[in-house]
Amino acid sequence: MTTSLDPAALDPTPSAPDSGRAPSRTGLFRAVWRWHFFASFLVVPVLLLLATTGLIYLFRFQLEPLMHADLMRVDVPEDAQAALTTKTPTTQLEAVREAFPDATIVSVTEPGAPDETTRFSITTAEGAGRDVYVDPYDGTVLGSLDPDTTLSGYAVRLHGELMAGRLGDAVIELGACWAVVMALTGYYLYWRGRTARRRQRTAGRRGARLRSRHASIGLVAGVGLLYLLVSRLPWTGVWGERVQTLATDNGTSMWSLDPGAVSDPTSSLDESLPHSHAGDVPWAMGESEVPTSDPSGHEGPVANLDTALAVADREGLRHPVTVALPSEDPDEPGVYSVIGYAFDAPSDERTVHVDRYSGQVVSTYGFDDYPLLAKVVSQGIGLHEGRSFGLWSFWGAALMCLAIIAMCVTGPLMWWRRRPRGTGRLGAPRGRMPLRSTPLLVVGLVALGVFLPLFGLSLVAVLLLDQLVLRRVPALAGWFDTARA
Repeated sequence: MTTSLDPAALDPTPSAPDSGRAPSRTGLFRAVWRWHFFASFLVVPVLLLLATTGLIYLFRFQLEPLMHADLMRVDVPEDAQAALTTKTPTTQLEAVREAFPDATIVSVTEPGAPDETTRFSITTAEGAGRDVYVDPYDGTVLGSLDPDTTLSGYAVRLHGELMAGRLGDAVIELGACWAVVMALTGYYLYWRGRTARRRQRTAGRRGARLRSRHASIGLVAGVGLLYLLVSRLPWTGVWGERVQTLATDNGTSMWSLDPGAVSDPTSSLDESLPHSHAGDVPWAMGESEVPTSDPSGHEGPVANLDTALAVADREGLRHPVTVALPSEDPDEPGVYSVIGYAFDAPSDERTVHVDRYSGQVVSTYGFDDYPLLAKVVSQGIGLHEGRSFGLWSFWGAALMCLAIIAMCVTGPLMWWRRRPRGTGRLGAPRGRMPLRSTPLLVVGLVALGVFLPLFGLSLVAVLLLDQLVLRRVPALAGWFDTARA
């Protein structure tokens, strides 16, 4: 993948001066080169944002405790086990209720290490979501914060939708679609331009070393970039919704179909949990029975948070777990949903639903119960987030983000160094797609446009703009280096 903005980076011959005549070189190489060049104006900012925010999200478990140590870190007492026995999760839950009497407690997440706090997700009386942190050893409520205003919270919202709702989501998806084109055209240009790059390095041409490094990094990063882009598509508003609707109509889903899962979890439930993307799946539309607690033979709830966690231990769930709590109304038939996230192994994900009256398991749901499509998506998300294979995938994802950032910086830098000065031209390569002589190219573009609808629509818009405006206005044609027929 070569996100280059440099029209001379791969050209085997220098560009001819602008004489106002139609250029003779209109082959596939120059056409691909031109599309690669202009696509970068959209793709580079989007990829730079995605890679930077992705890097922040990847290191969220290291960054947030550093920035909020007073809430997320505690001193471990000498007799830690005895302290934990005294201040049970239920005791901590009551402390949160006392501190926030008007709030609804939605879920609780166990500490992931001895020096970490317990995190409770609440919804305030005003409807705002907050995370409350409790010392698991003495039961002290340390404070709360809005998870959307943390560094990783901002990163997630920028990464997903530019903090601009549907419009931002569409911009991100459009950039991702054209990034696929950038990667594919980059590989073509890498192969076709290899001789020219070698000749320029040998001749000691200015900028040749930077171009070679850019191309070499792209050769490796392109594969990872294509995977990251494709594995991100399920989250998108156009492609993702279309595929999920199609899957639902055919009795399957990209996401978990667990009928007991929380359909709209607060931000303390990790974004990559399958339940976090439930949306309009069959169980949410009432086509599957939702697990409930059975009050028969009981005057009131006998199970509590401690019971649910004990049941999860007995069932062998991976820790730390997140427990989605039933309504605080004792007459409501909801269940304790204990979610074993299995951070580094999506195939180990399991949820146990515990009856609030009897403390018995109502139902379980795990990776083996996912639809086939949801299994694929779950594994894809795990690898996308650098957690499926432990430190190997973690550092692999981190290096991939850094490589993409490097590509986004070196591409514009190459163009800036070699841009034409004082000519009134942008310095774009000239060339027109030889569609009539390459029918396979037409088939490929149509197929890509159907598979990626936003790409297809934007491609049509760009072609119309080129034919109806740029080629008809001399000033624009000159500045954009448009090849006039």
